[in-house]
Amino acid sequence: MAKLALVFPGQGTQHTGMGSSLFAEFASVRDAFERAGSVLGVDMRRLCFEGSQEELNLTVNTQIAVLTLNIALYGVFKEKTAINPAVLAGHSLGEYAALYASGAVAFDDVFRLVQARAVYHQEAVSLGAGAMAAIIGMDDEAVESICAEVNNPRELVAVAIHNAPAQVVVSGHTGAVEKVMRAAKQKGAMTTVRLPISVPCHCRLLQSAADRFAEKLADIGFHDFTAPVIPNCDPEVFYTRENARELLCRQIVSPVKWRQTVEKMAALGVETIVEIGPKRTLCGLIKRISKKMQLYSVEDVASLYKTAEALAV
Repeated sequence: MAKLALVFPGQGTQHTGMGSSLFAEFASVRDAFERAGSVLGVDMRRLCFEGSQEELNLTVNTQIAVLTLNIALYGVFKEKTAINPAVLAGHSLGEYAALYASGAVAFDDVFRLVQARAVYHQEAVSLGAGAMAAIIGMDDEAVESICAEVNNPRELVAVAIHNAPAQVVVSGHTGAVEKVMRAAKQKGAMTTVRLPISVPCHCRLLQSAADRFAEKLADIGFHDFTAPVIPNCDPEVFYTRENARELLCRQIVSPVKWRQTVEKMAALGVETIVEIGPKRTLCGLIKRISKKMQLYSVEDVASLYKTAEALAV
């Protein structure tokens, strides 16, 4: 079989009811939700299936919900395929599922880490004070130039995610993000979209969260990797037991280089990518980065069986 990679999505993919068909179908998925809820002290079934979208969009809920689903889906994917990936990656928050899938972090530890990460994120910036927005149809350099024009001592905004060609995300103070959105439209961007994320991720406004997270990471043990994991903030390297803490702290305040992450996979000889998690967002981005990739996804019962059947050929 050609080299295969697994990728896991992050914030912005959450939606009420995500994973409900798999929860109903598979005991292993129900067990993952129960185990996660026990570690977190949260009813994950209620949060994911019965809570409001507004509640789910709060980063303290989004991060643990998406992680729970990603890990539950990974478990049932393994049951049905027994495939060992050549490489793993995740988009921002999704890196934690990738680290778990690589064997580098234990189940309980990865949930404790992400719960703390989410709390530190939300406490770093007052609710409503920060925002994120996608800018589509404008190259990275042009968006960076607009951010430089908008920045001032009281308002910060920067390119936070390099998703795909002519598709980036900016992050910062809400007013500054809105100014970038307006300026981008005036200068030819196809569209601008506010993202359903309650904190300005991957920018300097979260430095206090990164500092606090470093203390939390000091108590977590990292294990040998069964497959390499590409870090978003520095796709030229792989995670190791020695550098994981530093890279995870840096990720909080550094841009996500998703485009470069996919390009790294292609350079490693990866020809097939399976996205494990809600919404198929990463498949859409990967199509724009590398048209030669064979793409599959696992987000519900139908896509699980379709992907397992295709990979068995």
